[in-house]
Amino acid sequence: MKKFYLIHGFEGFPNGGWRPWLMGELFKNECFAVSLAMPNPKIPIMSEWVEKIKLEIGEVSKDKYLIGHSLGVPAILRYLETISESEKIGGCFLVSGVFEKMNKDSVSLIDNFLEKPFDFNHIKKVCDKFCIIHNVYDDHVPFSHAESFSKELNVPITKIERENDGHLGDIPYCDELPELLDLILKEIN
Repeated sequence: MKKFYLIHGFEGFPNGGWRPWLMGELFKNECFAVSLAMPNPKIPIMSEWVEKIKLEIGEVSKDKYLIGHSLGVPAILRYLETISESEKIGGCFLVSGVFEKMNKDSVSLIDNFLEKPFDFNHIKKVCDKFCIIHNVYDDHVPFSHAESFSKELNVPITKIERENDGHLGDIPYCDELPELLDLILKEIN
């Protein structure tokens, strides 16, 4: 059985936005899905988030997939950096991901996830299937972050163009993300 682990973003929560809808859709497709409650989402510490993902994932397997939103994306990449090169995760879906520090006081609390560059050489050895989704109207994380991930991972961006859905997150409330579901179903079928 395919297993999906959803990681919310900064100040997020497991049952916000499109996560409940996606878990329901994955269940309909005979997949296990869980949205993790990440520790201290208002004052996140990278090492705690990586440990939470390790604990929940358990044994690494090609039947396990990670879906991250916003800060959940660098959390996933930091987790992948910890996996032995002899192991492989099934794939990663990166939604509205943060690539680098942003010069905004309101988000300086996430800088500890972004202190050093990602080890993309290692990341691509432990996971070779990535999908990037980003809204061109994202008012929190610039579209250039998706372009940076796309360049480093050598995968295209699924570009969303919906003004009302902003950061594809909890505020403004985006309660469905069919483009993500389509990418997942193409991957597992």
